[in-house]
Amino acid sequence: MKNHAGRARFLAITLLFTTFLSSGFAEARIYKGETAGAGDSVHTMFVSFVNQARLADVDIQVNAGQTLTKSMLNGSRGRVDFFSSVPSLVDMMAKGAGMYQPITNAPELSTHLRAILGFQSGVYHPVTLEGSGITDWDDIAGKTVFTGPPAGSAAATSEALIRGITGYEPGKDYTAVRLSWGEAYEALADGKIDMMIRPSEIGSANIERFGLTDEFRILSIPDSAITSHRLDDLIGQAGRGTTSFDGDLYDGQLTQGKITALAYYQFIGTNDSVSDDVVYHATKAFWDHLASVQSSASFLKTVTPDTAFAGINVPLHPGALRYYQEQGYDIPAALKVTQ
Repeated sequence: MKNHAGRARFLAITLLFTTFLSSGFAEARIYKGETAGAGDSVHTMFVSFVNQARLADVDIQVNAGQTLTKSMLNGSRGRVDFFSSVPSLVDMMAKGAGMYQPITNAPELSTHLRAILGFQSGVYHPVTLEGSGITDWDDIAGKTVFTGPPAGSAAATSEALIRGITGYEPGKDYTAVRLSWGEAYEALADGKIDMMIRPSEIGSANIERFGLTDEFRILSIPDSAITSHRLDDLIGQAGRGTTSFDGDLYDGQLTQGKITALAYYQFIGTNDSVSDDVVYHATKAFWDHLASVQSSASFLKTVTPDTAFAGINVPLHPGALRYYQEQGYDIPAALKVTQ
């Protein structure tokens, strides 16, 4: 009797386990994820991806408030499984340039980066309060401008934007200030700086807040700076471009008509050591629940299958590639490298 009872229990457990496995994908592991701070469009997109991935039993623990240069490095080393990625930083890592110069094996590490999906993250907002004396780019001369935090690529991009439009050099024609994002908002509100260049999603609440207490101006890129090709090096970088939006999108914003801005694209990244099945199911869950993604933030309405590969300049992870091939996506040849 005992033998029969034991065999019955064994068969019952085996049946339960088999049913569990056949019910869908499941892997009992918590994955590590890194992204920017809360309130940033990069953070919003990453958290949305994480939320959908959990519906496919891919549990990603998010460590927010990170510098993306370091997150990409951690990802390439396999210390982080999923992370927010900046296309221009891929080029720097591959060349061992900029902030990656002290890391002797940075070029080799960059070969381990893989992509899942791309998106337009936002635009650079050159913001100045009414009364600052700045109504045009030339007025920056002699002024104090926050260009970005001490670490990361934002400051270099902001200074390149000013250079391409005006020819001004930081430290010579104007004072470039590097602070944390939070300190920059306070400094502009308190009149300690004259202008802030802030990359953020179009319609950002962080930009809108200046119109709650004051009038402010977002400087538009002049057509002449584009047609003269002075911005070609900047706009032509991986993950860069231009876009436009209506000036009256923000209450209290003084620039009328269309504002032309430097747009930037980013992508959700992983590395070549993460399981193909894990990435496949996370990717599938994201696109299967796209309506939920788009409803989570206004700027995410622009995330569509047509933008799936926007800004991506590393190979797709084999798991993501498998999903897009199954769905019949037109995949750029450069993204199909799986080795």
